[in-house]
Amino acid sequence: MNTPIVDFVARYAQSGTSRLHMPGHKGQQFLGFEPYDITEIKGADELYEAEGIIAQSEANATKLFGTAHTYYSTEGSSQCIRAMLFLALQAAPKTGERPVLLAARNAHKALLYAAALQDFDIRWLWPAPEDSGALCSCPVRPDDLKAALDALSREGKKPFGVYLTSPDYLGGVQDIAALSAVCKAEGVPLLVDNAHGAYLRFLPTGSRHPIALGAAMCCDSGHKTLPVLTGGAYLHLGESAPIKEESAVRNALALFGSTSPSYLILQSLDRCNRYLAEGYPIRLMQCMGGLQRLRRELNEFAQQAGAVRDFALDGGENGTLREPLKLTLDASVLNMTGTALAEELRRSGIECEYADPRYLVLMFTPENPPRDYEQLETAIRNLCENLHVMADADNTDEAACAAEFTALMEQAETRRTIRQAVFAPQERIPCKDALGRVCAMPAVSCPPAIPIAVSGELITPAAVKLFERYGIETVEVIK
Repeated sequence: MNTPIVDFVARYAQSGTSRLHMPGHKGQQFLGFEPYDITEIKGADELYEAEGIIAQSEANATKLFGTAHTYYSTEGSSQCIRAMLFLALQAAPKTGERPVLLAARNAHKALLYAAALQDFDIRWLWPAPEDSGALCSCPVRPDDLKAALDALSREGKKPFGVYLTSPDYLGGVQDIAALSAVCKAEGVPLLVDNAHGAYLRFLPTGSRHPIALGAAMCCDSGHKTLPVLTGGAYLHLGESAPIKEESAVRNALALFGSTSPSYLILQSLDRCNRYLAEGYPIRLMQCMGGLQRLRRELNEFAQQAGAVRDFALDGGENGTLREPLKLTLDASVLNMTGTALAEELRRSGIECEYADPRYLVLMFTPENPPRDYEQLETAIRNLCENLHVMADADNTDEAACAAEFTALMEQAETRRTIRQAVFAPQERIPCKDALGRVCAMPAVSCPPAIPIAVSGELITPAAVKLFERYGIETVEVIK
């Protein structure tokens, strides 16, 4: 597959042209990449009015991902999320009522920023009580989605979209095919934050990418799971996208993007097309096989230490709604917290993606060398050999955590719109003093950047308890 952006920049870097244009480094090496860092000179095309090499590269990506159209972002999935919601809002019937989005509660804070900028309300989908207990997780069942849509309908409201995060930070995957069928029956576009799942298009068992499963639009962070520079992302349109006119989509991306897109990131996205076209599914299959073996070994180490539950969670190989490239460890099985386990691994030269009071998440791709698998295996083996889990981990705390999330749902009370709260005069105070105040900016730990208290909501006793559980010490509240 050709790489038009990479080829153009390489020719320019080698041409000896006097760079009497931006950027200011003029191609001179300070960090090493500067000869390839250019701006929108003649022949380089323009990201938001693409007709040349960028358009050609995006056409390659469109073919690879099997979409109606794929667009590049150099500012991460956050830019794509704002553009996606903007397009859905544009296409929605104008009723004179405040627009409302139906969204799963485990959404990244980027959704709240989009709501603040575009001034829409969010009606939350909460997990069932039996599925509560993790900040990152919010499984949505088709029947529950239908019930939520029906409830809005009885209020005389129709959401301009349904918004889901899939995969989530712990590797959970929504049943996109079933949920998209509900959305299509109700005439509501399904919008998916697929930031962690760009690779799902290329699974050897067949695509599990949201667009292939019926989503109207989704975003992928190329940099999270593919060999793309940080900030490289995709906005994908499916056949049921509410707006497909190219100029409208590019205008939406431009509205939330810089006028100086990074050509280093664009080259990275362009080069990734060739990578995906040249044997990537085979490399992905090999990586998945290696992780399957690693999960079995880690579970055996934990069992030898006395654990009676799985330490390494299933990676979706058995038909479960999980994604295969995340290695999610339930540290409670070893009577540890996820954060404590992260510190143990850090001492062994291993840096994780995410840790919370219960779970630890490690992200693998085909680019991880065998050494990474071996180092993790050795570290966990040594840890388990020095542990003796006297009994199955006490589920008292697990039950308490689930109860706190259930209480968060039951106590949730909106006092301001998200936009009003975000733009209001505000102050930062200790969380312990925040009870009864109204949340201004979303209160999150990052990662995973998922709010416990949402802008405009009253800070409740359950929120205060969860702040403490997740190590959040301060919160922005309305003055």
